Amino acid sequence: MVSPTGRPVTRPAGPLTGTGTGTGTGTGTGTLTFVGTATTIIRFGELTLLTDPNFLHQGQRAYLGYGLSSKRLTEPALAVTDLPELDAILLSHLHGDHWDRVAHRGLDHDLPVLTTPHAARRLQWRGFARATGIRTWTSHSITRGNTTATITALPGRHAPGWAHRLLPPVMGTMLELGTVAEPAQQRVYISGDTLLVDELKDIPLRFPEVDTGVLHLGGTTLPGGLMVTMDAQQGADAVELIGAGTNIPIHYADYPVFRSSLSEFRDEVDRRALSDRVRYVKPGDTVPLVGPR
Repeated sequence: MVSPTGRPVTRPAGPLTGTGTGTGTGTGTGTLTFVGTATTIIRFGELTLLTDPNFLHQGQRAYLGYGLSSKRLTEPALAVTDLPELDAILLSHLHGDHWDRVAHRGLDHDLPVLTTPHAARRLQWRGFARATGIRTWTSHSITRGNTTATITALPGRHAPGWAHRLLPPVMGTMLELGTVAEPAQQRVYISGDTLLVDELKDIPLRFPEVDTGVLHLGGTTLPGGLMVTMDAQQGADAVELIGAGTNIPIHYADYPVFRSSLSEFRDEVDRRALSDRVRYVKPGDTVPLVGPR
């Protein structure tokens, strides 16, 4: 939504009605389907949410800015045309491996997109009028029938030190899923493309009980050796810091700039005796989220 002055309108936390019909009935434990890169489909009750849509095909290039690009090594497990009807899109930041030209053309332009203010402005200019920027520690809610989702923007930083100014702002997300009467039956933390920076230490202070952590890994490394997402060690640190009961690693194998492998993360969590808190999900697989607390 854009005001008459051309400035994006930031709505206060409150109901935001989606456009899809959803696929569930009532409430339940919810599910997560891993599509590839950072793209997942999260269902709970009557709501269906899509995260970080990356639907480029193998061999197509994701554009990362400043003339940089990276060629996709894999196929997404689903095409845009295979998606269920959606209620909203959660976008951690505007980069070509999280919002690409295939997704931009194929997604319903009337869908709400909850993202950073930086990304929301650009998506509004490009036809997604319901893109809404959420500032850190503020929330928006989506309601369909008896199902609610509260989306809170969390800290994230895509590069260390001064270099973060060269990359788009990024947000993590706390997704609280439930009913109108019980709005936070499940909490799902989605890290976004962040490093393990000091600001993340506030997350467990504000959300001491987290059911599922969805961690963007890969140790993404740009020319010159600049690492801009968590590698295996930082991912294991995040498992310990956030304290989620179950952690699902994603964003680790789809592009050559992902330099830290899933096997390295597995070795690190095994070394720290954290393996019982990690669930490995292959692209195309659907897994249940943990039961209501």
